[in-house]
Parts: sequence; C-alpha cells; structure tokens
Amino acid sequence: MKHELTAKRLQLAINNANMPAQELANRSGVAKASISQYVNGSHKPSNISSGKMAPILDVNPLWLMGFDVPMKTTPATTPTIHKGVSINVLGRVAAGIPVEAITDIIDTEEIPEEMAKTGEFFGLQIHGDSMEPRMYEGDVVIVRKQEDAESGDIVIAMVNGDDATCKRLMKYAGGISLISLNSKYPPMPYSNKEIEEKPVKIVGKVVELRGKF
Repeated sequence: MKHELTAKRLQLAINNANMPAQELANRSGVAKASISQYVNGSHKPSNISSGKMAPILDVNPLWLMGFDVPMKTTPATTPTIHKGVSINVLGRVAAGIPVEAITDIIDTEEIPEEMAKTGEFFGLQIHGDSMEPRMYEGDVVIVRKQEDAESGDIVIAMVNGDDATCKRLMKYAGGISLISLNSKYPPMPYSNKEIEEKPVKIVGKVVELRGKF
C-alpha cells in the first residue's frame, strides 16, 4: 500500500464517524471513486480533498494528509489549509533551462503552506505509460526541487540532455538505475562515470500524485 498512513487515517476517521463512503462523498463533494482510492492507498488526499472531508469527519485535515499533528483540532489550532500555496504545473521540464524559467505552464495546483515551507515545489504532468499502473498519462506529480534522493524514491531526472523523465531511483555502489514501473520498459542503468559524462541529473523528488479523473 503506497500511501498506507493516510489510508489508515481516513479509514479510522470514517469508522469513528460511522459514515458510509457514499455519504461522505455526498456531504463533502469528493467523488466516491476518489475516496475509495484514498482508502486503498493508491492515492493520497490532496489538501483540497482533505479540507472538504475533514470537517465532515471531525478531524484535523493535516492529520488526514499524514502530517504529524493531532487527530482533532481546536478553534485555536485549526489549520487554514484552504489558503494553500499555488505552484505551477509544467508540461515538460526542458534540459538546460532552470525550472523557474520554464514557460510551458499548463495549470496550477495548491499545496499546504506547511509543505511549501520545506522547499521549492513545482508540478509536472506525466506523459506516456512508463509509470503505469501507478501513474497515468495526464496525471500530475508534485515535485520538491532537489539534486539528490534516496534509493527507492520516485524522481524527475534528466539523461544526456533530454527532457526530464519520471522514474524510480535505485542506487548501487557503482552507479544508479532509473526504473519504470511498467514492466515492459527495461531498467536504465548508469555507472558513476556515465552519470558524470552523459550527464544524469536529478531535478527533484516526487512527493505527491494528483491523479486525474
């Protein structure tokens, strides 16, 4: 289960409220299909969805999103996540152009202020089927700008001057592999020498998936 923590918290809140998913959907305006994906852990609730569901379930919306905060809120501590920070969604990340200079802006997304304080973020639209069945054509990923990541992270990387691509990063003593989730695409291994010479550059780490319905 990819988003196990948020899935467990939403299920707990639903159980505590003794509320069927359909009723939660009707009262919150969040699609039942989306709620099902949040509960099974395939998707993580966005700040907008969490902000809609949390008051119905009488829980802290940031808690629902997986943040280390109390389950319940008080008037003095209730977060105002509806005043999120807007970030640009890019259609592509082009080689040789700093992310902040890219003009291929196709949309915007909101992220919580608490998240925005942890770094610089941008959205990127997924193209192709190399990350299916986790990510599909047209989905948007939220990316924290960074030049390195941990083994197993989903990253946005550039190889040999091509536009950026979304892949799972695996690190080894002698280099790395960029791995597609779709098994029909073979891993892309690079030695430490190739990383320097091609080069292979990490642009950022994917921190959230915003699936499109």
